[in-house]
Amino acid sequence: QVQLVESGGGLVQAGGSLRLSCVASGRTFSSYAMGWFRQAPGKEREFVAAISRSGGSTRYADSVKGRFTIFRDNAKNTAYLQMNSLKPEDTAVYYCAAERGGLLLHISSASYDYWGQGTQVTVSS
Repeated sequence: QVQLVESGGGLVQAGGSLRLSCVASGRTFSSYAMGWFRQAPGKEREFVAAISRSGGSTRYADSVKGRFTIFRDNAKNTAYLQMNSLKPEDTAVYYCAAERGGLLLHISSASYDYWGQGTQVTVSS
């Protein structure tokens, strides 16, 4: 069992930056691929980024490529999402997720086994 806790959300102006953190409980963090998803009001949850267990491979949604960076620190049991050049359309609740085993970087939320409670990101124009 893994518990995930996100933090770092908030209100930021367009063009600004935020860094989200996702802290995982347990001693097997490096056994999980990690992903970030987001859900805006009235919309389905969508894939944002994913990172392999070692951190050596990443994958991004086209909408955030070049602006967001996913990385992890296995010694701290933490995954991060650095978000730069934020746009109003990035406004959503952001969730981190863990996939046990995680040999491939999946974009489907159904592939992930554990989820955090979410953190709100609001980008004003």
